[in-house]
Amino acid sequence: MSFPDLLERLPQLSEGIRGRLTANQPLAAVTWLRTGGPAQLMFQPADEDDLAAFLKKLPREIPVLPVGLGSNLLVRDGGLEGVVVRLSAKGFGAVTDIGGNRLRAGAAVPDKRLAEAAAAAGLGGFAFYTGIPGGLGGALRMNAGAHGTETRERMVQLTAIDRDGARVVLENADMGYAYRHSAAPADLVFTAAVFEGVPRDEAAIRQEMADVVAHREKAQPIREKTGGSTFKNPPGTSAWKEVDAAGCRGLTIGGAQMSQMHCNFMINTGNASGHDLELLGETVRARVLKRSGIRLEWEIKRLGAFGPEGEIEPFLGEQGEPA
Repeated sequence: MSFPDLLERLPQLSEGIRGRLTANQPLAAVTWLRTGGPAQLMFQPADEDDLAAFLKKLPREIPVLPVGLGSNLLVRDGGLEGVVVRLSAKGFGAVTDIGGNRLRAGAAVPDKRLAEAAAAAGLGGFAFYTGIPGGLGGALRMNAGAHGTETRERMVQLTAIDRDGARVVLENADMGYAYRHSAAPADLVFTAAVFEGVPRDEAAIRQEMADVVAHREKAQPIREKTGGSTFKNPPGTSAWKEVDAAGCRGLTIGGAQMSQMHCNFMINTGNASGHDLELLGETVRARVLKRSGIRLEWEIKRLGAFGPEGEIEPFLGEQGEPA
């Protein structure tokens, strides 16, 4: 499917813009699950000023969605209406040691690259990022964490561009961080952040990073098309334990499967549609709810319009199995 071309309707959007604008950009190629429909318009700004200029003249009724590395994103088959903003490594991918045990990093920096930069600077507290296959924009938005450490423990301050093209600065306390959540306004496009670590021997840091990588390779299906952890851990238990107890390890619908290795990881086995993946997830949620009364929450972000196969109700409308 495709959307009406926004650039034909609003040619002024491209005037003076230095970044790249692409109508009906397929999103399957930029998400780790490798599925989903197109973005009505994708904008890859040259830098922060370019992003601000574009958003300033974009009509407010047109939705804007920042997309990073796409590691925990499920785009539905109907695609995303409006503008998808994808920050480039060239404009938003630098990491700078600014002294005082602090690093400034662009929002397009992969999490593991921040861990590498911190190790080189002799700063501890960042090794957990080695095992998170995403970018810092997403980590800042969802308070990404692993191995007992979360983004909120390292982030000091971030900069963003708001829907009117104004530059905004938020302190850690402004973010309202909780488990896999922030309260930052949804219309902000994060562009960079300052992180603070603690002085530590580089060799010790790199050993910690190696331990994280070894654990991930042993416990997670990292060579598959996956979106990482599918569901958040409920209070008092782990999502994978509830998925397993409900008999969903290896459960398959179409081209989508709950991993045999780590059953809180959902896999595109090769030809899954967005519908297959979301239906699988809601089937798992329905089975867990029926067995234990626990209502698992998605950690993967599901976005866009449903395709021709139709809408999928949460928990399958709490009616049980799919037809």
